[in-house]
Amino acid sequence: MTLPADAHVHSQFSWDAGSAPDSADLMWRTCARAMRIGLPALVFTEHLDLEDAWKVDEGDFTHHETKYVDADGIVRLPVFDLDGYLEQIDRCRHAFPDLRILTGLEFGQPHLWESAASSVLDSGAIDRVNGSLHMLPFHDGLRAEPMTLYRHRPAADVVWAYLDEVPRMVDGSSVFEVFTHIDYAVRAWPSETEGPFDPRAFEDGFRAAMRAIARSGRALEMNTRRLWSWIPEWWADEGGRAVTFGSDAHTPEVLAHGFPEAVAMLEHFGFRPGRRPEDPWTR
Repeated sequence: MTLPADAHVHSQFSWDAGSAPDSADLMWRTCARAMRIGLPALVFTEHLDLEDAWKVDEGDFTHHETKYVDADGIVRLPVFDLDGYLEQIDRCRHAFPDLRILTGLEFGQPHLWESAASSVLDSGAIDRVNGSLHMLPFHDGLRAEPMTLYRHRPAADVVWAYLDEVPRMVDGSSVFEVFTHIDYAVRAWPSETEGPFDPRAFEDGFRAAMRAIARSGRALEMNTRRLWSWIPEWWADEGGRAVTFGSDAHTPEVLAHGFPEAVAMLEHFGFRPGRRPEDPWTR
């Protein structure tokens, strides 16, 4: 099996990966891992998060990330180091000439922060922009991730709010090419109190969100942190024509995790590879 590109990968230039104690050579080690497993290409899609009113509860962040949280529980993130990132990309391209290494961003809430990101987006240095919806309104002008919101609101309300925001993000920004992890709100689903997540309870919302993405001509990411057969099935039903594959790896060990299974699943629903490994699969 020829694997597609892993088009959602993080290195030390993403704040939630770069704050780990062993992150200094993360990009290099990830490239070395790609070569060992026969991955033909990868895209280092570093976080571009510009939130200035992001609220978290105690315990939401891992130990090495708590340095970004102030006394009021507001997250203050460092500025993305574009120059340092590009320098390391160039170093890895020279060291691993048989691996296709593309530049990228995972841009959080692009419909809210597009103008603030213009200096990075207009640099001409970025090959791929993934659009991610991580935050929803909380209170008093603050925004929060689903993991936090689940402690303050009924679980179903959080998922519906997430799905309702997807079309607003799609219509409100033109800078991203791929909508990532449409199941993001499900990652923190409180199964201990709500039971297993049942996508059928939210099928209308997921399908409406997918229709909005499909109408925009964008690709939908098949995020392999957790493989759901209903995502490519409903995506195809709602007119989705293109998909990318992303492990969302923050460590080399999970690079391209689940890709053979994801490839088989997407082939079943009629998607086929493009000319280059980094090209979206289409149907």
